[in-house]
Amino acid sequence: MRKKKFNYLKFVIAFLIFNFQISILNAQIDTIPAQNLEEIVVISTRPINQNLSAKSVDNQTLQTQNNGSNLPFLLTSTPSLVVTSDDGLGVGYTCFRIRGTDHTRINMTVNGVPLNDSESQTVFWVNMTDFASSLNNVQVQRGVGTSTNGTAFGASVNMQTDKTPDKPFASLAFNGGMYGTFRETAKIGTGLLPSGFAFDARFSKVNSNGYLERAKSDLYSYHASAAYFHRNTMVKLLIFGGKEKTYMAWDGIDSATLASNPRFNPAGADWLQDKDGQDSVITGFYKNQTDNYAQQNAQLHFAHQFNNHWNISAALHFTYGNGYYEQWKDNAKFSAYGLQNFVNENSETIKRSDLVRRKNLENYFYGGVFSVNYKNEKLNAILGGAANNYNGAHFGNVLWLKNYPLPLEKDFEYYRNNAEKFDANVYLKASYEILKGLSIFADLQYRHINYKINGINDEDLDSIPINKKFHFFNPKAGINYSKFGHNAYFTFAVANREPTRKNYTEAGIHDIPKPETLFDYELGYNYNFPKKIFFVGVNLYFMNYKNQLVLTGKYSDTGAALTQNVKKSYRAGIEIIGGVLITEWLRWNLNVTLSQNKILNFTDWVDDWYADWDNTQVIENEGQVEVNYGKTDISFSPNIIAGSLFSVDIKGFSANLQTLFVGKQYLDNTQNKSAMLKPYSVTNLVLAYSLFCGKSAINRAPTVVFKIMANNLLNMRYASNGGANSYFKGADANGNFLPQNQKYLAWYYAQAGVNIHGGIEVNF
Repeated sequence: MRKKKFNYLKFVIAFLIFNFQISILNAQIDTIPAQNLEEIVVISTRPINQNLSAKSVDNQTLQTQNNGSNLPFLLTSTPSLVVTSDDGLGVGYTCFRIRGTDHTRINMTVNGVPLNDSESQTVFWVNMTDFASSLNNVQVQRGVGTSTNGTAFGASVNMQTDKTPDKPFASLAFNGGMYGTFRETAKIGTGLLPSGFAFDARFSKVNSNGYLERAKSDLYSYHASAAYFHRNTMVKLLIFGGKEKTYMAWDGIDSATLASNPRFNPAGADWLQDKDGQDSVITGFYKNQTDNYAQQNAQLHFAHQFNNHWNISAALHFTYGNGYYEQWKDNAKFSAYGLQNFVNENSETIKRSDLVRRKNLENYFYGGVFSVNYKNEKLNAILGGAANNYNGAHFGNVLWLKNYPLPLEKDFEYYRNNAEKFDANVYLKASYEILKGLSIFADLQYRHINYKINGINDEDLDSIPINKKFHFFNPKAGINYSKFGHNAYFTFAVANREPTRKNYTEAGIHDIPKPETLFDYELGYNYNFPKKIFFVGVNLYFMNYKNQLVLTGKYSDTGAALTQNVKKSYRAGIEIIGGVLITEWLRWNLNVTLSQNKILNFTDWVDDWYADWDNTQVIENEGQVEVNYGKTDISFSPNIIAGSLFSVDIKGFSANLQTLFVGKQYLDNTQNKSAMLKPYSVTNLVLAYSLFCGKSAINRAPTVVFKIMANNLLNMRYASNGGANSYFKGADANGNFLPQNQKYLAWYYAQAGVNIHGGIEVNF
């Protein structure tokens, strides 16, 4: 079996060697620039036609806002994007949603190589802090977008790492600010040497105390590359990764605490209980309530330009990750950890006690990707694909247990399971110009997934023998007109997606997950006035879902957002963008998204407060009540998202004033105001001055950049994320559960008020 798993890797290696030999012999065109060869590796993941729903962000824009926050916070000018963080600053755990689609449904790639974790289907940005410092550009595609390596189920983010400059360079950057936030970054590179080789490296260190109490982050990351360019061929090796240690800030706070003490962090609290067994007073916090993880990535890229029409690219990749998080569990049930109850000296059966647990993960992800690209005056075609395999081990230990008299082995292991996921896809996409300025395109993708989990689940200590195979066909087509600055288009796309690990392991008896399907319709127009003086664009979208997995507002005890399938739902909206060059030094850009996000007929199971939860069985609907809510808003999907950006650029001085507005969002799918995020607005100001010095020893004019950032300039108090549980507390005389008896427990993640950072960057 193991031998078969590596057959496709052998094929890709042979493919690379074969084409490298061709490149040496091939001399149909003159040597092309190194940076053009590097573009080949991302061509396949980007649209082959103009499309308003795709936005590119270059390195300069990323660095303007970079103060150590994770990448999603640097993409906030993207239409329809909402970002949030656990620590309130964006340094620790950070996530984002696009058009209400959460980050587990957003496909992310680096140089065409999948970045999403195979099981959770998300990217943990905290593992790769300051990755933006090694990026040349980022493209965000809203909607299904073009075929990529994986599934873009609502949006995709494809990143290209730094290109090789012609000359040597070096850079040192430092910034510090409120809440003990510091970032130090060093970069160095040889540029393209006469021998055709090029080398560069970056190291970053980021620390923060976090806005929330004890939400500390201790992070570092690195990036290094070695490349060889010969005539029309590139071979490039990249190694990047990082390590993080963060104090947990996963638990959220209730509305009263949000109003009185928004910085309060309940994670790791040791509660003193009253006579009824209810939490009453916090006696302290567990010091090592931390998340610890390290991840290393390697990519080997090959690109070759045969002639003016044909080019190819291929890559091998390998990722290794391992780590754990440690938690204090207050008054935990013994049975949840496979431990026996005991009888004390008063003949009482003791079922609970305080304990410390550790959950561990070790995984490997490896595979290969390729694309063959052809382009002439009328036809642009790409054949591409990938084959990847994932192996992950999950296991948990009880490190300490309070006042437990029975024998307990050291670091008692209470669960272990192993997962394996094979994912392969192949796609063919083409655009053809049928008339001058008028083109049609088609995009066909086949994707196969084989997902297995064997062992014991961490939540209920039950076996999880999952063996699922999926075969997905994802077609796309459209038409595009582009002439004299005008661009209009219509696209239709189908996307299918498999459930995540948590969808399976934490599904209730009513929520066995199904794969979901999206039918995405996009209609748009934009106009660019010559010399970039003025532009405007409108994009209409209708995203029609079958069995969409929507966020329920509930979370696992590890902070993972839980979901459930809804049979019929949709997202429909209009995205408006515009910009004007007011003067030679002042520009104003804006974007607005207006949308409706609906479940057509929502039914949920709600807990009965008075059920005997210690003795209920996992059968039928014991302890729960079925409730139909009819047509409701989808959770975490604001009906309005808007952004404004004023930019000033005068003789080395620049200023950016950005304002973001996010409308109300419901924390679950019941559309109840007791579980809702209020609308909020955030304004950020960045001031920078670049000082150009004389030439240095490496024949480059050094630049010193001074920067001051004031985030949330108006000191708005707000929460950008949260969750909710509901329950029925009592029924009427006939045993009916009435709406007025349904109660909500909502919690929120507060974000920082005004926070100021300053820094200096020296570039040689």
